[in-house]
Amino acid sequence: MNKFQFMGRLTRDPEARFTQNTNTPVTTFSIAVNRRFAEANGERKADFFNLTAYGKLAEFCAKYYKKGQQVLVEGRIQNRTWEDQNGQKRYATDYIIENAYFADSRRDTSSSEGMSVPSSSIDGEFITIDDTEELPF
Repeated sequence: MNKFQFMGRLTRDPEARFTQNTNTPVTTFSIAVNRRFAEANGERKADFFNLTAYGKLAEFCAKYYKKGQQVLVEGRIQNRTWEDQNGQKRYATDYIIENAYFADSRRDTSSSEGMSVPSSSIDGEFITIDDTEELPF
């Protein structure tokens, strides 16, 4: 089984673009995930992960995720190789998001607590929401 699950805070706003060949939406962003245990001096370390979402999930992340927000993401890990301009073989590990949720206990608008987006609303039909209205969840 190839699966990851991270809960952390966005370190920057998501960057949205489209693939060249298929014009598929792609959104990338990074999150900081705190390690479970603190060091002897009480300091807590974090790991940073670069994440990628495709399709309707990419559109969702680009529209609703912002720097500093706490999120929960699930997905798969993918390895790729290529040859650079100097002929050297390069390797990369990609974290591909398959489900995404809000994980903040309170959002910027204090009217909602413990909000999450069910994966069926992300993976299935994508609903267009007027930007001037509050989020429906």
